[in-house]
Amino acid sequence: MPTPPTKTGTRTEFRHRLVGLTGTNGAGKGEVAAYLMKKGYAYVSLSDEIRDELRRKGEEITRDSLIATGNALRRRYGADVLARRVMKKVSARTVIDSIRNAREVAFLRQHKGFVLVAVEAPVELRFERARQRGRAESAGTLEEFVAKEKQEMQGGTSGQQIRHCLDLADVTIVNDGSLQALHRRIKERL
Repeated sequence: MPTPPTKTGTRTEFRHRLVGLTGTNGAGKGEVAAYLMKKGYAYVSLSDEIRDELRRKGEEITRDSLIATGNALRRRYGADVLARRVMKKVSARTVIDSIRNAREVAFLRQHKGFVLVAVEAPVELRFERARQRGRAESAGTLEEFVAKEKQEMQGGTSGQQIRHCLDLADVTIVNDGSLQALHRRIKERL
């Protein structure tokens, strides 16, 4: 069980050196990361590793291309390849975003001070957030959004295993309210 934060003066000091984030699309992982960055954490993203790969190849960055390329990288170099790549960039307290495979979790757990945080929210709210982001999400309707999510939940050993990562989380934060409520939950849980 993660240790709760301590207060030093008026600033909250989180005890975890590495905060891994997993969760469903539109749940608010980016908002949790932004909050922790304001508290002094550096930021790395497994998805950014995939985006870099797509840019190198000159390919369009869409949700589908991110999934396909991430799965291809995991098949070719091992299911923890993205975690291994980002850890080369970590030197201080860091938020590690976009964890989607259990082998990534296992690799990151080998590092002292790691905690896995699942961020969740109701599907209708997540769909609306995803639409407002304006990214190529490959889902124009709620039904398509739910169908895409089902694909991501159980992707085999080298694919996305979001359901398994959610189950492995040390802490779950439900993001179904205001930004202030989310910040309060982060402080309470981490």
